[in-house]
Amino acid sequence: MTLAGTIGSIILWTVLVSLFGLVAGLFLLGIDRKLAAHMQARIGPPLRQPFIDIRKLLVKENIVPENAIPWLFNSAPVIAVVSSLVILLYIPLGSLISPLGMYGDLILVMYLLTIPALAMVAGGFASGSPYATVGAQREMVTMIGYEFPLAIVVIGIAWRLWAAGVAHPFLLSSIAGNPIWGIVGPLGIIGLILLLIVLAVVTPAELSRIPFDTQEAETELAGGLLVEYSGRNLALFSLSTAVKTLVMGALAVAIFFPWNLSSFVAMPAGVAQVADLLFFLAKVVLVMFITVTLVRVGMARFRINQVVTVYWVHFALIGLAGLLLLMADSALGTAAGVL
Repeated sequence: MTLAGTIGSIILWTVLVSLFGLVAGLFLLGIDRKLAAHMQARIGPPLRQPFIDIRKLLVKENIVPENAIPWLFNSAPVIAVVSSLVILLYIPLGSLISPLGMYGDLILVMYLLTIPALAMVAGGFASGSPYATVGAQREMVTMIGYEFPLAIVVIGIAWRLWAAGVAHPFLLSSIAGNPIWGIVGPLGIIGLILLLIVLAVVTPAELSRIPFDTQEAETELAGGLLVEYSGRNLALFSLSTAVKTLVMGALAVAIFFPWNLSSFVAMPAGVAQVADLLFFLAKVVLVMFITVTLVRVGMARFRINQVVTVYWVHFALIGLAGLLLLMADSALGTAAGVL
């Protein structure tokens, strides 16, 4: 294939993955609302409700506050949704190869995850609203809290793969191609469970969901970061949240549950890719139900002064314990090999 053909195929695949991310992300939000409603003995909205909300927002007036910085206020939602879609381009979707999977790794993904949140912070400060300003400050505090435990999870998984001799241990394709559970021993399994718990607790904070939605707390800040947003801008922020929901679920699946259906059941190549994609979505739905829906129905919001303590003390220690267990597991495996 020529260079032009290769670039063209990458662009086409990028567009298709982006469209899939938008549709699947909104679908996940619909499932989340429906399941949460049933858990609270309500009927809830239809699964298509997020699509209806986006369509209504796109045709409503886009209001810019008088005290806002217009160019920053309007560009923040665009940056948020585009950066969320870019993250998705690095993560495997079932057995489908990600468009940019060979050009970035977990470290890059971890840094890209901060861009949508920073865009919301910038938009909140640019709006000129005191509520949004307080929300932006809270978002930055929350980011400071969960980045450290997330880094422990990333380093722990990559280090254990490296210790097992896996090439390019930070690449998501390498992680997905070498399921971590088959590499470790009993101590390593306990360590992986601890790291999985840490990632599960980081997920609602990344998505600004209960119990870590202090930056948008409606009862305290009237919507916080998004209080001044409406119309197209609010629709873009909603799309960013939808895509990021898919991203966090896909990241957990790629790291901890990378198995494909076609690995267990023989089927033609085309059918295998579709089956693996559906199996991937089922795993993402299960992950998001446990880490987001179940948590927000069963818990109340943390106070902002509790967020950093929860992450830097409690879950950082849990993550470090998991990392130490992985190191001990590797050392025991090496000693057993020598003997």
